Amino acid sequence: LSSQGGWPTEPNELLPVAMLSRENTSNLSESPFTGEWVYTIIPPYILTLCLLGLLFNSFVLGVYLTHKDILTVAEIYLCNLALADFILLNCLPFWGMYILNNFNWLYGDVLREMVNSIIIIYFYTSSFPMAMISVDRYLALVKTMKALWLRRKLYAKVNCLILWLSSVLDYNHHSNWKLAHQIVMNVVGFVVPFLVIVFSREKVSMKIKDKKATVLVYAVTLLFLLCWCPLQVIIFLHTLSDVEVLDIKLWKETLDAGTHVTVYLGFLNSAMNPLLYVLSVQHFWNKVCDIYRRIRYQQTCPVCAPRMQAYW
Repeated sequence: LSSQGGWPTEPNELLPVAMLSRENTSNLSESPFTGEWVYTIIPPYILTLCLLGLLFNSFVLGVYLTHKDILTVAEIYLCNLALADFILLNCLPFWGMYILNNFNWLYGDVLREMVNSIIIIYFYTSSFPMAMISVDRYLALVKTMKALWLRRKLYAKVNCLILWLSSVLDYNHHSNWKLAHQIVMNVVGFVVPFLVIVFSREKVSMKIKDKKATVLVYAVTLLFLLCWCPLQVIIFLHTLSDVEVLDIKLWKETLDAGTHVTVYLGFLNSAMNPLLYVLSVQHFWNKVCDIYRRIRYQQTCPVCAPRMQAYW
């Protein structure tokens, strides 16, 4: 994180949140809001989040990659969502140690840049797969025949590839376009995916009269709103302060508080996604049972296992 490109920072500093430009980021250890609670609550919270999230997401990825069936369109998006969550969660322990070290980064410039880039990329690679999953469910259940050609696996893979590439390109360019980057994160990173999720899920819930499915639809929408809306409000307030609509001197402590709380709330989404999107779906557990039966059969009848490989 060099000082070039309009982003001056302290040499030992990690971005407190991906949506903040380095030019507005001072050492958080000097913030009046950074009290004792940050050091006693946040690191254990991050560690717990990492353990649970890595367990859930690695289980999801393992099942999808181990099972012999070709992934469906929805499962391609779910794999990308689980992968994005898994990558982010591997970076969070560094964030926890950063806090415990009094907001001093001790792991070198390369690793710091890597962690910052992954956090920024995550904001897009987590929200858009949710929207894509909602659209796929809408096409599958509401526009079953008319949109059959849109639900091709090749299109899903291309969409995921474009998503990852565009997220990387956004990270590479947002240093010189801080204000534009914050607006893009508000509109493209939240408003658009949220509207897509709400529209698609509402149409699906009207089509399917299953009470359990309806509850799941609203739970997914509520989780997305709960985890990401507070952070997006803080991004918007930072934008207003940048254009001098808000007095930064008056709002500094509020923005510091909001930065801490909303970022850690947003990270919660990475651990909760598998519970709602995958682990609550019966089709996923059918795959788990198939894998279990295959492993058990191979252990009890190793001679017949090669002949059963094609079947499984």
